[in-house]
Amino acid sequence: MTDLTTSQVSAARERDGAWLRAARLARWLSWASLVWMTAEGVLGVLAGVSAGSIALVGWALSSGVEGLAAVIVIWRFTGSRTLSETAEGRAQKAVAVSFFLLAPYVAAESLRDLVVRHEPGTTVLGIALTATSLLLMPLLGLAKHRLGARLGSGATAGEGTQNLICAALAAAVLVGLAGNALLGLWWLDPLVGLGVAGVAIKEGIDAWRGEVCECAAVPRAGQRPCGCGPDCTDSC
Repeated sequence: MTDLTTSQVSAARERDGAWLRAARLARWLSWASLVWMTAEGVLGVLAGVSAGSIALVGWALSSGVEGLAAVIVIWRFTGSRTLSETAEGRAQKAVAVSFFLLAPYVAAESLRDLVVRHEPGTTVLGIALTATSLLLMPLLGLAKHRLGARLGSGATAGEGTQNLICAALAAAVLVGLAGNALLGLWWLDPLVGLGVAGVAIKEGIDAWRGEVCECAAVPRAGQRPCGCGPDCTDSC
C-alpha cells in the first residue's frame, strides 16, 4: 500500500475541514429555526385565538413539532456526536418520528374544519406572521437540504423538509384567510392541509428507511463526504 502524497494529505485535510464547517452551519441554522419556531408558535396561538381561527392555531401549534426537529439536529452536531455515525442514525430516526407526529395532527385539524365548515376569521397579525413564514421557511429548508447532501445527513435534510412543510402550511392558512375574506372559499385551507399531511407521511417513511445519499455520513480517508449523484433520493 503506497503512502499518501503531500497533495493528497492536504486535499483530505481541506475536505474534512469543509465538512466540519458545514456541520457547524447546520447546527446554527437549526438554532435559527428553533428561535423562529418559538416566536411563531406563541404569536400564532395569540393571533389564532383572537381571530377564532382553528387553522391558524393548529399551524402555530405545529411549530412545536418542527422545533423538535431543530433540537434533534442541534443535538446531532454538538460535541463528539458531530463525528458519530451512530448519532446520525439516531437523529435520522428521531426526525422521522417528528414527521409522524406532525402528519396526523394536520390531517385531523383539516378534516375537522371540512366537517364543521369552519370559516377562519381575519387577523392582521396572523396574515403578517404566515406571510413572513412563507418567505423565510423555504430559504432555510433549501439551505438545509443542500447541507444534508454535503454532510450525508438525513436528519439535516429531514429538518429542511419540515421547514418546507411549515411554508406550505403557512401558505394554506394565508390562502384560507384571504380566500374566505374575499371570496368565501372556506374549504381551501383544510384541503391544502390534507395534502401537506400526505407529504409529511411520505417524508417520514423515507427518513425512517434512511433513503439518503450513498456517501459518507462522516468523512473518512479516501472517501468523499457527500455529493448527490443521479441515484440520490429526495430525502437528500
